[in-house]
Amino acid sequence: MGQLVFRTGLASDLYDGVRTWISKVPGGMAITSVVACGAFGAVTGSSIATVATMGAIVMPEMRRYNYHPRLATGALAASGTLGILIPPSLIFIFYGVMTETSIGALFIAGIVPGILTAAMFSAIILVRCLVTPSLGPPGPGATWRERWTSTVGLLPILALFVLVIGGIYGGIFTPTEAAGVGCAGVLVMAALRRRLTTRAMSMALEETALITAMIFAIIIGGYLVARFLAVTGITENMVAALVAMDLGRIPFLILLVLLYLVLGAMVDVFGMLVLTIPFVMPVVGELGIDPVWFGVFAVMMAELALVTPPIGANVFVMRRTAPEVPMSDIFMGVLPFVLGELVIIGLVIAFPQIALWLPAQMN
Repeated sequence: MGQLVFRTGLASDLYDGVRTWISKVPGGMAITSVVACGAFGAVTGSSIATVATMGAIVMPEMRRYNYHPRLATGALAASGTLGILIPPSLIFIFYGVMTETSIGALFIAGIVPGILTAAMFSAIILVRCLVTPSLGPPGPGATWRERWTSTVGLLPILALFVLVIGGIYGGIFTPTEAAGVGCAGVLVMAALRRRLTTRAMSMALEETALITAMIFAIIIGGYLVARFLAVTGITENMVAALVAMDLGRIPFLILLVLLYLVLGAMVDVFGMLVLTIPFVMPVVGELGIDPVWFGVFAVMMAELALVTPPIGANVFVMRRTAPEVPMSDIFMGVLPFVLGELVIIGLVIAFPQIALWLPAQMN
């Protein structure tokens, strides 16, 4: 579904629809990228695809209006992380399969934290551009007619999101069935707009096969590692040691934040989960932490891994999109958003209902 949206040009319509409403405010083009990345993430489930797609669309516009390279690339690299938090999400599926947690509940749980993260990123951009206007000058204005006309481009993405997440939330179909329904919806929309070319279908199918093969290889590897740890007794000893420390919920989670920050600098998102989930899930159960809530926490920490040096996958993708900007500048540009994300993670730890309220309404 995400690949079809990418290959049939619906992503460009999405960006244009958001831009006419927001671009006139200070830092408007960068705020547009946050909103567009969040909306695009709602149909792709992939952070890297979000950065690659939106980077190619938005970066030329921000260059044109003399945005500071650090702000432009940092905002895009950080906003791309919304692709794995706002449902549907590949990482939520991966976590759900590994821990046998409801994928539907995980999807719904990611909505409010995803919206809060997007709001935090937008606020950071707005405040920085109000304090230092040269960072992100206001973009072009638009007439009301242009705004309403371009908003039509938002409708397909909105309809897909309502169809997929609304169907899961309402119990109409399972996440697997929702994927099929959503994919069929994209095919119909693309066909109606005469964008369903043989080339677009071919590229979407090829990329989907590659991503699926990669995920299955990682899941199989993860299960092998988990089984090895269980057979050798390493997991049992580690869990016993952690429980014996009697840390309590919040100290345990703070310890995990530090652990994930270190791991995020060395391994990719899937590697982080494979290395940690077999160890921590038994402790999570011992401490009475809801596995759905913990899934949201783990994905939010994975978001940080996508933009922290030296591995930050989103930063490397952004570098390919903006080769004239040094890696160091992109990492510096991302830093304010990392701090903002840590604030949101703190709120989610302090108030678990931020993630659990919506799933509770499904019952």
